[in-house]
Amino acid sequence: MKTNSYFPLKFENDNLIFIDQTKLPLEENYISTDDYNRIAEAIERLEIRGAPLIGIAAAFACSLAFKDQNFKNDEYFNKVYNRLASTRPTAVNLFYALKEIEKNYVQLSSSDNLYQKLLEVSFKIFSDEEKFSESIAKYGLNIFRKKSNVLTHCNTGALAAAGFGTAFAIIKKAFENDLVNHVYVDETRPLFQGLRLTSFELEKNGIPFTVQTDSSAAVLMKENKIDLVITGADRIALNGDSANKIGTYNLAVLCNYHNIPFYIAAPSTTIDRTIATGDEIAIEYRSSREILFAGNHQIGKESYQCFCPAFDVTPSHLITGIITEESVFPFPYNFIR
Repeated sequence: MKTNSYFPLKFENDNLIFIDQTKLPLEENYISTDDYNRIAEAIERLEIRGAPLIGIAAAFACSLAFKDQNFKNDEYFNKVYNRLASTRPTAVNLFYALKEIEKNYVQLSSSDNLYQKLLEVSFKIFSDEEKFSESIAKYGLNIFRKKSNVLTHCNTGALAAAGFGTAFAIIKKAFENDLVNHVYVDETRPLFQGLRLTSFELEKNGIPFTVQTDSSAAVLMKENKIDLVITGADRIALNGDSANKIGTYNLAVLCNYHNIPFYIAAPSTTIDRTIATGDEIAIEYRSSREILFAGNHQIGKESYQCFCPAFDVTPSHLITGIITEESVFPFPYNFIR
């Protein structure tokens, strides 16, 4: 697959450089920092987002925290770890990456170059996620039976993961293999990640698309304009229940009613092997400002009560298949390793 003409983040000259996703698609603004707390803030503000990318950023943030530290300091490490762990509670890749850093940190001695050793772990996490993206795209081709119209939700491309992403990587590879005719993009309220980010990536990659309101998906399905739906996930339970951007569950229910295949694409690092079902997934709730404001423009009274979960959980029986770097897994999912 062709390379991107943009990048979500990279590590260069002892700085993490990342694109501010809150400014897209109107402004491509890159931020460079070596401050772990600034990276934590970027994750909280959604300047950096997408479960795999959050994990990668957090790993580099932990490494940078030791750039000027010559000796091990467990109290300081725990402070850094807890600061990053508090940013996005639903994204399991965040905790996977932090635990990988922690596992390696405890094995180091003060005579080691802590910064360089932790950087090695961070680069490996990044490299592994890139390989996962390639494999997800390869296995994803198996879900296509004809040249198809695909609907997707939120953003699952390079702006959410390493490589070309997860669900987006499948769509891109399928398009290059003449298996995608058109992509329908949910705007993804309330922060419009579909409108702002997925459309940006589809345009950059020359893939034809149409943006619609989230509430239009049912009409498209009724009019036989959708052949399959592919989304990503932020956390997957061992039984296959999957947490993803709010509105994903709606799509799964609609697909079930209209007899349309509904797929989740995510690396195996998104599978939380400590929980049996989606009932155990902690759902992040966002500020009411995200509903009452469009950017900096207020569209509702601040006195209004708002219900603003960042994610919902789709029950596994509504998911046709879960695509990881290992294979396409059909329901039931309790055999996922």
